[in-house]
Amino acid sequence: MNFASSVLQDKYRQRIKYMSSKFKKISFPRDNQAHRSIIEWWYFNGHLWDKTGKHYSFMDCLFKINPKKAKIPFVSKILLKERLITIPYIYFAHSVITDITKQKNYKKIQYVSLVSRDSFKRPLLFINYADPTAISGYTNCEIVETPTSLREAGQANQFNFHLKSENLDLQLKSNKKPLLEGGHGYIKPCNRRYYYYSLTDLYAKGTIAVNKKIIEVEGRGWMDHQWANIAYNYSHMDKWSWFSLKLENGLDIMLFEYDDCLHKEYQADMINAGGRQEHFKKALLTPGKDIWHSKKTKAKYPLSWTINIPDKDIKLEVNSLRLDQEMIFNTINYWEAPLTVRGTMSGKKVKGIGFIELVGYPSDYNFLILTTKDINKKIQKELKKSRKRIFSKIKQKLPKISHLTTKEGLKWNTRLRQNKFIINK
Repeated sequence: MNFASSVLQDKYRQRIKYMSSKFKKISFPRDNQAHRSIIEWWYFNGHLWDKTGKHYSFMDCLFKINPKKAKIPFVSKILLKERLITIPYIYFAHSVITDITKQKNYKKIQYVSLVSRDSFKRPLLFINYADPTAISGYTNCEIVETPTSLREAGQANQFNFHLKSENLDLQLKSNKKPLLEGGHGYIKPCNRRYYYYSLTDLYAKGTIAVNKKIIEVEGRGWMDHQWANIAYNYSHMDKWSWFSLKLENGLDIMLFEYDDCLHKEYQADMINAGGRQEHFKKALLTPGKDIWHSKKTKAKYPLSWTINIPDKDIKLEVNSLRLDQEMIFNTINYWEAPLTVRGTMSGKKVKGIGFIELVGYPSDYNFLILTTKDINKKIQKELKKSRKRIFSKIKQKLPKISHLTTKEGLKWNTRLRQNKFIINK
């Protein structure tokens, strides 16, 4: 390492506040709950199929941050500076449903999520939240851990969740015990310290909303829960290339490459069909030649990867099932896409499904302009919904106008379109 790199590394590490070096053993159901940390998130993804065999995927995530310590620009420079936030934590939520068959996706970004007062106050995880900017009516969103029946109490399955957001309503039931990343649920990639566990095999059943239609679906899901005392630094963005992989032989793999611009570290954790866990630090991730170039952020995301985990003789090829899966929030742009998986394990052919998340890939965009446009578009959409409901109610109250002349009819039509109504009591 040269002198310049050493100085850069020392200065950057000084900006980061780490968690206490004393490790606290993860315990359930306690650690499904929220923690007094700078950042935390409850993340879900999965593949779903309807009764006709059409293929869908979903990602849904609720974030919690300490606004004074997280150092996210929109929060620290605008909301805190203008004293618009005085609460200890703020929340925001991201969700995307992808219609893989028709190659369309439906994204939902809650720039701020309003969490109910009774959230986190029950023995099992209970989070109730909504989008406060929903003009035409809000959707009650939930992440709720549901009690395990007495019949299941002695089994491995003790993690059941109800996941509900603006575009999905799913019951999730775990078939395996939690995968504790690193062996204990505590990892230190590039000296950033995280608590981290996953529920890798969730049976999912419920409904999704696609193009205003409610569709019954079933499939397989994945949950990640992470928390840490690490501040975000947009001027020195770390890269995070993360994969959740589910092979048909029952092996589930969590794998990531963490790049802090000075060096890279890897983590590979897996749990087999019988619940046996293994953890490795050696892996090789090679991006393919297929690249998707974002017109909004100028970021470039690899669509295919080659994965090699030498200690298990695993060689995999993963490919994104859709091109435009970019999510944009504030100064953070990331890629969230469903995958197909093919390869070999100890020389035997394997295949499966998965998800990829790419964060910190170089970009060039004005987040204020993009955010303003997105919020304005959302407000206009909400207003349009409100106008339609108003028109419907007014038309029901109006007298029959079949006898009106063409000229008079045009006047009524103009008034309706301009929202200029005169209703006699």
